[in-house]
Amino acid sequence: MDRWWRLVPDRDQIIINWEFDTQNPENVGTQTRTIIQIEEEKIIWENRQWHRVDNGTPGLLTSAWLITGRKRNGDAITYSKPSVRRTMKILSGTHFQWIAYNTETKEFFGTGGGTYTTEEGVYTENIEFFSRDNNRVKDSLKFNYEVLEGNWHHSGKSSKGDPIYEIWSKRSAIDL
Repeated sequence: MDRWWRLVPDRDQIIINWEFDTQNPENVGTQTRTIIQIEEEKIIWENRQWHRVDNGTPGLLTSAWLITGRKRNGDAITYSKPSVRRTMKILSGTHFQWIAYNTETKEFFGTGGGTYTTEEGVYTENIEFFSRDNNRVKDSLKFNYEVLEGNWHHSGKSSKGDPIYEIWSKRSAIDL
């Protein structure tokens, strides 16, 4: 994914609110009206096609999430509303992708993704692409996870091996 937008239906058009765009950073913060064609398992837009990767199952964490809290060095958890510097993770039923970007400077910092599972309190990412370090491709990262009051808490080791405790909130629940 090199673009993120939020689709807002408006009669026969789609309104795209650009949050980041690595191909055209000047789009960030703007709005585009366009028509897309939606068929059973695909979306067609600008002569490009996107195919459904799954139907949202098993998808215990299916959503778009933003980091809103962290625990560092065993200290208390700190919460914050997402700033202009954001890390978002999008999960379908079986796939994930994270994106780090800045809505103010229009910078894109990196992305990675692949497949994931959630089994017995363990969230596992199987990395298929990682813009910051191709050596991480084919790695699996395991995190303990739980959803508390609608927020996804996970802890474990980062791709660099550092301990992490992150709290993610659904985008729909956040006033951006």
